[in-house]
Amino acid sequence: MPELQRTTMNPPGVSPPQGLYSHVARVKAPELVFIAGQVALDAGGNLVGPGDVGAQTTQVFSNLGQILASVGATFRNVVEFNVYLVARSSIQPYIGARTEILRDAFPEGDYPPSTLVVVDGLATEEYLVEIKAVAALA
Repeated sequence: MPELQRTTMNPPGVSPPQGLYSHVARVKAPELVFIAGQVALDAGGNLVGPGDVGAQTTQVFSNLGQILASVGATFRNVVEFNVYLVARSSIQPYIGARTEILRDAFPEGDYPPSTLVVVDGLATEEYLVEIKAVAALA
């Protein structure tokens, strides 16, 4: 598969990102892949990491990686993440778990845009993290 033409930027006049994301991603791609929000269920439908935001985050990214691979893509094809966390206290454990994953996936620091929202709850009480993504195929 050809390399995705993706440019990320943080325009002047806008506050620098406060984490591993960019304000803008610009892509030239003929096909987009929209990935539904993923939660910390393994392939057998079992919850991974009950009560553990870090473990759930790791499982969610694993699920996203499997889905991306199924369409011939990797995290390098992701052009946007939307993250939903239950409780503000989940932010730091989430950041701790996803940092290594994103740094490995984007070694040049050209992270895709990401929105993080703290919500009152997700589909079931046990889910602490949900992430949806959009990827572009070259």
